[in-house]
Amino acid sequence: MSDTLVIIPTYNEKENIEAIIHATFNQEKAFHVLVVDDNSPDGTSEIVEKLQTQYPNQLHLEKRKGKNGLGTAYIHGFKWGLNRDYDYIVEMDADFSHNPNDLVRLYEACVNKGGDVSVGSRYSVGVNVVNWPMHRVLLSYFASKYVRFITGIPVNDTTAGFVCWSRKVLETIQLDKIKFVGYAFQIEMKYKAWKHGFTIKEVSVIFTDRTLGESKMSGGIVYEALFGVIKMRLKGLPK
Repeated sequence: MSDTLVIIPTYNEKENIEAIIHATFNQEKAFHVLVVDDNSPDGTSEIVEKLQTQYPNQLHLEKRKGKNGLGTAYIHGFKWGLNRDYDYIVEMDADFSHNPNDLVRLYEACVNKGGDVSVGSRYSVGVNVVNWPMHRVLLSYFASKYVRFITGIPVNDTTAGFVCWSRKVLETIQLDKIKFVGYAFQIEMKYKAWKHGFTIKEVSVIFTDRTLGESKMSGGIVYEALFGVIKMRLKGLPK
């Protein structure tokens, strides 16, 4: 039994899912994996089901009926993990933009370095992004600066989606009250953890844009992140 669950949300990730699962299980620390698939028409979940015969007690699959947003997929996975005995739960993308080799570093930042939350940060030491066009790098970088300015949260990469959460944080912040579903979900989760007094550690990582499959970025997601944070700060968040 592992003490750490890695949640990988998927929608049309047949090109990446097998490789990312193998890479996760090849780490020096034992991790379990939960794939939360939003009814991918490309057969992503069928690939995972076949791999479950190779990793019968380590690889888990939850199939949802529709594509309902990244935030709801992670909340589904968080609740699944909290109903088991995992002490830490990690968010990780399926497309290798998050390097599985950094999983142990995120885990150790919580276990050995005093973090309640650890964030795989693109911006804690310079700008560590590969294969993104400049306009997207600037949008992401200044979005995080903007969020930090508006909220006061002491995190350089507020929109990061490579995050390790301790059980006590997820049990405290009331997942059913999370309002956002896109990139603003990542901001809201970190903001609520910080407001509850939890310690957030940043671990410098290199973010590499996907080489296979299609990006899920959209204008609506960016709008939610930029304007949602103002509403979040002005109205406050329920504890």
